[in-house]
Amino acid sequence: MSQAELVAAAEEWLAQDPDEETRAELAELLEGVRRGDGHAAAELQDRFGMRLVFGTAGLRGRLGAGPNRMNRVVVAQTSAALARFLLAREQRPSVVIGYDGRKNSAVFARDVAEILSGADVRAVLLPRMLPTPVLAFAVRHLRASAGVMVTASHNPAQDNGYKLYLGGDSEGSQIVPPADREVLELIGRVVAEGPADRLPRSRDYQTADESVVDAYVVATALPAPSADLRWVYTPMHGVGWATAERVFEHAGIPAPSVVEAQRDPDPTFPTVAFPNPEEEGALDLALAAAEETGAEAVVANDPDADRMAAAVRDPSGGWRTLSGNDLGLLLGWRIAERAAREGASGTLACSLVSTPGLRAVAERYGLGYRETLTGFKWISRVPGLIYGFEEALGFLVDPEKVRDKDGISAAVAFLGQLLDLKADGRTLDEHLREFDETFGAYASRQISLRVSRLEEIAEAMSRLRSRPPVTIGDLAVEQVDDLSRGGELPPSDVLRFRLAEGARLIARPSGTEPKLKLYLDVAATSGDADERRSRAAAVLERLTEGARSLVG
Repeated sequence: MSQAELVAAAEEWLAQDPDEETRAELAELLEGVRRGDGHAAAELQDRFGMRLVFGTAGLRGRLGAGPNRMNRVVVAQTSAALARFLLAREQRPSVVIGYDGRKNSAVFARDVAEILSGADVRAVLLPRMLPTPVLAFAVRHLRASAGVMVTASHNPAQDNGYKLYLGGDSEGSQIVPPADREVLELIGRVVAEGPADRLPRSRDYQTADESVVDAYVVATALPAPSADLRWVYTPMHGVGWATAERVFEHAGIPAPSVVEAQRDPDPTFPTVAFPNPEEEGALDLALAAAEETGAEAVVANDPDADRMAAAVRDPSGGWRTLSGNDLGLLLGWRIAERAAREGASGTLACSLVSTPGLRAVAERYGLGYRETLTGFKWISRVPGLIYGFEEALGFLVDPEKVRDKDGISAAVAFLGQLLDLKADGRTLDEHLREFDETFGAYASRQISLRVSRLEEIAEAMSRLRSRPPVTIGDLAVEQVDDLSRGGELPPSDVLRFRLAEGARLIARPSGTEPKLKLYLDVAATSGDADERRSRAAAVLERLTEGARSLVG
């Protein structure tokens, strides 16, 4: 678009934007463009030169004016398109709407409800800010046609998002192709038909009562064994605590010490650089609280409580932060054992970038195993699923209740495992050693390259495709799988390098952040536990050195 076209588009936006803050921000930006400010012109191009698209988790982006930002106009247009999509499928569809504690989440949620109601879609707004898993549960519990969760999960404070779930045959899973493309096409039609402020609205929507939350608490609170446990919990300035507290109590889990500075929702996330428990330093306050209270474990949820992180004391008295793969294998092993005891069948699933160790667990217990593309919208749809996870701290421990990752139910499962071990007089360290001796030692690492320009990610992936390495570090590349060509999985911008000595490297763009991600995995299955761990660690270091040089 030329600068004149961008200015015209921005002026049209000003006329339809109901938000005083974004109108003022855009008016100031336009004034800068008229003064010849190059930064303002580049910012206008970024906001109006493209439109937010559905990624791994629906719409997600920075707050601000323009079609390439999250704002009330984009939310209204998207909701009007969603209404048309649903009305083409059902005569009287219904949508349940949830929101978290981020800036504008409650405002956006009411906009969704009003637009849907104005389009003759029955809209049900959850009673207050709640975790994402409660919304995912509510889609099934209320037999809704769809669900919308207003959240940006663990993204930086300046972001928000619009996460879309489908009921019916999708059973409360996140939207996938081709439905997402249909919604995007309908958004284009809505935009072309006129300003967002002319879209019909109605306040004749329902507000759910607390019974929905009560039902989630009962469904999630699996009874825990009776044992003493000192532990620390943090919701990381998100909405997790109010619901998690009830779940823990209902399950009979000993009450935790809560990180007071992070207990209540705060959209600015003042104590963490990024509100993501994967990020370095994110658990520092929780670990400090654990030292003060003599705790044995730390459990954290991200701001919308769909992810769970954990750390435990190691035998030396220090702390071991468990990776998503560590937790994924522990929880998967526990669920596989339970299935064996009950004579149940089913499938264990994980994303293709997660550790291959889950396959070994499935094979030992005679269960099915599936790898999927990244994202729980794929994992949750695996036939016969009894457990799914991905390395980014996402765990689906009860597909019959919630068809999405759920950090609260995962915390219950993990804490239940700790309590089981304590009741048997065993430690988690001993349990982890038993895993390595039974299935092999699996070591993983992720390298993330954050970029300022999204084009840098495409350039890097193009480079790896056109000139694939013959070695990574000193490990020979034995096979390259380009998943953009399809095959066993739907086409995706992913490269998988199978290497000597059982190593693997996967490269993919992040679906939610401006990052190029490299996933490194190695396995060792010969020798005792110590020998296996030592060998896996050594190969991982060699692979890491090569991976870092691969992306400069």
